[in-house]
Amino acid sequence: MLNYFIRRLLYMVPILLGVMFITFALFNIFATPHEMALQNLGPKASQQAVDNWLHNRGYVDEQGRPYPLFINLEKDKAWYDSLFMRSMKRFATFDLGTSFATGEPVAQMIKRGAIPSLCITFPAFVVGLFMAIGASLLLVFVKDSPLDRWGTVLCVAGMSIPITVYVIFGQWITANVFNYFPAFGFNLEGFSTLRFIALPVTIMILSGLGGDVRMYRAIFLEEVRSDYIRTAQAKGASHARVLLVHMFKNGAIAVITLVVAALPFLIMGTLVVESFFGIPGLGNLMTTAIAQKDFGVIQADVWLGSLLYLFGLLLTDLCYAAADPRIRLQ
Repeated sequence: MLNYFIRRLLYMVPILLGVMFITFALFNIFATPHEMALQNLGPKASQQAVDNWLHNRGYVDEQGRPYPLFINLEKDKAWYDSLFMRSMKRFATFDLGTSFATGEPVAQMIKRGAIPSLCITFPAFVVGLFMAIGASLLLVFVKDSPLDRWGTVLCVAGMSIPITVYVIFGQWITANVFNYFPAFGFNLEGFSTLRFIALPVTIMILSGLGGDVRMYRAIFLEEVRSDYIRTAQAKGASHARVLLVHMFKNGAIAVITLVVAALPFLIMGTLVVESFFGIPGLGNLMTTAIAQKDFGVIQADVWLGSLLYLFGLLLTDLCYAAADPRIRLQ
């Protein structure tokens, strides 16, 4: 187990470097550091302001000489003394740098946005997961019945509707017509928080419910056709026991894959919902950074998201071994 864990951690290094290399190249090859400085300072910024901006962001050394992007070919410098390797060294110590637009430390911005994002994504994930598994088990229990057919039709219809449609109609009906919930904003103060997050959470659940039910239904239907299910039924086991004990336990591997892989996205927030509702979470932070071409925030978000996703995959393998004793991590 320990050898497997260490080997997987070592595998993460080249993957992270590859992801960050692509992100770094996309920004710095198609836009020079001087152009990025003018984008943030304005086209009429003085040369002194541009030089200060480049120095504060680590693009030039103390003598004002620009660092090379990837490889340093100067004789008196190490080959790795470049912008990319310096940024990777900084991220390796979990120094996320500063925002190119505001100069604020990115770590503070992420801490400030993590709680609003979790207030939206965590309840939507938990409630949506239980609703999807419960509905899929129900459809499997009544398979080939009118309820199963109409449930499948509703799932396909729900999958076909973009999340922006849910947002627009949700804001119009519940916020504007009936004035039940606020259509915009966020307030982290006791009961008022529930009023602000109720509508976004409901929309996230409804927008993803159709696809999740279809996925889990397909997984459980595959298990229903297995020999062990027919054996349990032949021994007189009830339908509820067959579904909840035998079939759900053996279908847990596929469920774990979908659930654990989604965990990193809970922390990183949701771009669309947070943007439409004005929630100051990590998704809104990423959207704003993209609009402002704030490479400091984007690079930190990509690093954090990639790291969380890779650890999510590692956690998935560990959950496999815990759920199925036949699986050995080697």
